[in-house]
Amino acid sequence: MILSCGYSTDNNVTNRDIANTQNRIIAAPFQVGAERTHLYLSSLEDKKVGVVGNQSSLIGSTHLVDSLVSLGVDIQRVFSPEHGFRGKADAGEHVANGKDLKTGLPVISLYGSNKKPKQEQLKGLDVVIFDIQDVGVRFYTYISTLHYVMEACAEAGIPVIVLDRPNPNGHYVDGPVLESAYKSFVGMHEIPIVYGMTIGEYGQMINGEKWLNNNIECALTVIPCANYWREMQYSLPVAPSPNLRSDISIQLYPSLCLLEATTVSVGRGTDSPFEIYGHPNFSETKFSFTPESGVGSKNPKMKGRLCNGYNLNISENRRMFKFDLTFLLNSNKLLKGKPFIDRPKAFNGLAGNNKLYKQLMNGTSEEDIRASWKDGLDKFKLIRAKYLIY
Repeated sequence: MILSCGYSTDNNVTNRDIANTQNRIIAAPFQVGAERTHLYLSSLEDKKVGVVGNQSSLIGSTHLVDSLVSLGVDIQRVFSPEHGFRGKADAGEHVANGKDLKTGLPVISLYGSNKKPKQEQLKGLDVVIFDIQDVGVRFYTYISTLHYVMEACAEAGIPVIVLDRPNPNGHYVDGPVLESAYKSFVGMHEIPIVYGMTIGEYGQMINGEKWLNNNIECALTVIPCANYWREMQYSLPVAPSPNLRSDISIQLYPSLCLLEATTVSVGRGTDSPFEIYGHPNFSETKFSFTPESGVGSKNPKMKGRLCNGYNLNISENRRMFKFDLTFLLNSNKLLKGKPFIDRPKAFNGLAGNNKLYKQLMNGTSEEDIRASWKDGLDKFKLIRAKYLIY
């Protein structure tokens, strides 16, 4: 169920339409789903409520949990995804259960061995609210958390309300589609790396395509953003995770992240993660950096070693319109004869297949690599179209 979209646009957007909006910053007043409290507060009256959220769950500058508590909503417990409730944990770092110091509410981690809420953790709840800022990339694990929350709630007969937020990478669809043999927490569904949907739209697709266990369906309500359109350039008010700190890093993340399974650094342990990349064995370049331990990266790749590389932070208005193979191809070329993809299993998990690995090793051209994605992308776009709100 969708409540009052507020704004919609033709889904058949041309490349020219997209190009004309690439430098457009939000001008018209708009609201994220969380801010439209008049659409969902009545559904929380006299209910025991669970909240799935993190540091991005804001109404203006106030955390959603704090706002709802002040409005008299009976929040029983909070569930937090990868990186924790306050968003300070490293990628893949274990996050323990605990207590929110500000509200005293119990916080249950949905990461590590407890990715799916246990039935006893949902016991007594009447409704669960999901409000997390996504970045529209298959291996960014918040959509996997959404899947498991919807599944557990469906099994418990508890409705879920998704408070929608813009997707900063929602203006395009690209990359290889995941093959079923490569499903994992960093890729649970057969979708491309960049899927061009908000998290509310994605929740509808999880339901509609019967991706939940035993084809069950979650009682899902999406509170959409108001005055939002897919090509809008949206600057996130807070970092969605410790190493995505800027608009540029969020735009580059889909294309740079596969380098995480190689010997190449993407700038973790610097002030510019996912804005730069490099390696000590790259030919000398005009730009270099040295990763060190820091916030969001306690033990970064190439720690203490000088990396020759590339600074991609050209302009705060830079926008990506495709999954860019340049960084993989260039790294492979510069490190020819030296270790490049040092974790093939992890690389294939991010790529969603083993074809891209083989293509890179065999020197396949960018044109031929991209052509190998076409059929999968065409099929996905037909599925995706059924669930678009904006």
